[in-house]
Amino acid sequence: MPASPSTARAINDRLALRLLQQEGSLTAGQLKQLTGLSRPTIADLVERLTASGLIAVVGEAGEQRRGPNAKLYGIVADRAHLAALDVRTEGVSVVVSDLLGKALAEASVPIGGDTGTGPAVEQAVALVERTAKEAGADRLHTVGIGAPGLIDPATGELRDSSGLPAWHRRLVAALQERLPEARVIVENETNLAALAEQRDGAARDRETFVLLWLGHGTGAAVVLDGALRRGASGGTGEIGFLPVPGTEGLPSATDCEGGFHSLAGSAAIAGLALEYGVPLAARGPEPMAAGLVRAAVETVQAGPGGARPDRPGAPGDRADRFLDVLADRLAIGAASVVAVLDPGCVVLGGEIGQAGGAVLAGRVGERLRRMSPLVTEVRAGVLGGGAVLRGALLTARDHAQDELFAPPER
Repeated sequence: MPASPSTARAINDRLALRLLQQEGSLTAGQLKQLTGLSRPTIADLVERLTASGLIAVVGEAGEQRRGPNAKLYGIVADRAHLAALDVRTEGVSVVVSDLLGKALAEASVPIGGDTGTGPAVEQAVALVERTAKEAGADRLHTVGIGAPGLIDPATGELRDSSGLPAWHRRLVAALQERLPEARVIVENETNLAALAEQRDGAARDRETFVLLWLGHGTGAAVVLDGALRRGASGGTGEIGFLPVPGTEGLPSATDCEGGFHSLAGSAAIAGLALEYGVPLAARGPEPMAAGLVRAAVETVQAGPGGARPDRPGAPGDRADRFLDVLADRLAIGAASVVAVLDPGCVVLGGEIGQAGGAVLAGRVGERLRRMSPLVTEVRAGVLGGGAVLRGALLTARDHAQDELFAPPER
C-alpha cells in the first residue's frame, strides 16, 4: 500500500534533516541529488522545514551563483538545548549542548560518601541548572543520564542496586521535578559507553561487539547486529557478578565481591600494582588504577628501561609481569563472554582500557586466542571514561531529534 501524502512528507522531511545533520549545510540542489527527490518536492520540503523553525539559510554556495539552489540550509542548532550527566559514586559531570551536539558548557562536582542524600541531590541538580545558565539555555529539551546499576526495561528507571548511593535514584525524580519541561532519560553507564565507542570511537566499523567496562567497577555492554541488548531485567552485561577462579569466594545477589569484579575492579588492579611495585605516575584527575596501568605501559614501552631478563627486579620487568597478570585476569572475563556470544570483537573500555591501550589489548587478545577457538579481535577503547558523558549526550540528541524532526500530524 502506497504511503499517504502526510506519511510521505514525514519520511522526506526526516531524511533531509538527517542528511543536514550528517553532512552539514546543503543547498536545495544538493538535497535533491542526495535524496533522489524531485525539484518541486525539495522546494516544498525546504519551505515546510524553514517555516517550522528547524532549518534556516546559513549562507550561499558560491559568490557567483544566484537563485534558490545557491542558498545553503542548515539545522537551527539552538532550536533545542540538551544536557548529559555522568553520575559516578563520587560525583557528577555535566555537559550542555545545542541540538547538533556541540558542547556549550561543561562542569563537574565531587560528592563525598558522607554527603546526605538530600544535599547530594541538591548539589547535582544545582550543577545542571548552573551549567545550563552558563550555556545560555533558557530551558532544556532533553536530559540524558548515565549511571551505574540496573535500568528497569519496563519503566526506564534506575533500580535499587547494592552499593549505589541513595542519591543516584533520587536524582532522576529531582531533575524531572525541577525541569518539568525536559524529558529525562536514564541509561546504564556501560551501555552509553558502548554507544559512544560505536559512533565515535573504537567500534565504528562494528555492528556486533562487546564493550568490557574497566573503571571503578566492571561491566559489559552487548551490541548485536547494531542493537544494544539489555536483557529481560535490564541486566545484560553485569559481568562483575560472574563467578571466576582466583577469588576467595562467590558473589551473591547483593554483592559482586568474589566475582569478576574482585579480579578487575579498580581496587583489585591497584592492589595488584602494589604487589608488583608499579609506581604511580600521576596525571591530572586520572583515577589511580588507570594511572597505574598507564605507568606500567609507559615503563614497558621505554625501550632500554623496559623489561630486562637479566635483571628480574628492574622496574620494566615488574611492570611487564603486572600487565601479564592483569591480562590473564581480563581474559577470564572476556573469554566467558566470547564463549556465549561470539561477538568477534571485544573493546576494553573505561579509563583503564584507554590507559592500557594497544599494549594491554594485545596481551588480552593473545590469551583469548589460546583460550578460545572463536576468532576475536581485542581493541582498546579510545574515549575512556568520557565515553559515558558522550553516550548520554548522543542519546539525548537522538531522542530530541526524533521528537523535533517528526512533523505534526496534518
